[in-house]
Amino acid sequence: MTVVSLNQVTPPSANPDSLPPVLHAAWQAARDDGLKFAGQVSPDDAWKLFTGGQAHLVDVRAAEERKFVGHVPNTFHVAWQTGPALIKNPRFLRELESKLSKDALILLLCRSGKRSAAAAEAATAAGFKYVFNVLEGFEGDLDQRQQRGASGGWRQRNLPWVQD
Repeated sequence: MTVVSLNQVTPPSANPDSLPPVLHAAWQAARDDGLKFAGQVSPDDAWKLFTGGQAHLVDVRAAEERKFVGHVPNTFHVAWQTGPALIKNPRFLRELESKLSKDALILLLCRSGKRSAAAAEAATAAGFKYVFNVLEGFEGDLDQRQQRGASGGWRQRNLPWVQD
């Protein structure tokens, strides 16, 4: 597994045309769909961008989820919601900005892609320029048995992850 240092990512210029092709396509699709953040990418594309040093991967799940369910190694962690009740983290934007610049290329990952989309929208409204949501999240959507892990997601796609 090749992983880049958390500080080795080169930020894009302010021009979306300078984005890597997969992110430029996601940017265009987001404009067409009326999204209020940069766009959405698959877990596979997120992994390629992250390991290729083209983007930062930020896990926005609660610390408990990362600990008990697993997480992608060498990623940033900034919880969008905290604790067992998943209360919105009032420090989310400050914590994100303390780790990454507003010009950084950022991929947000949560359990299913829903909280990370909300976090991407909030970060964009706060002035972050290139915040993308990782579709399907870490565990994917619920299946017919109302269980996660068999229908999409980072783990189901056999992408690298670890558990504490």
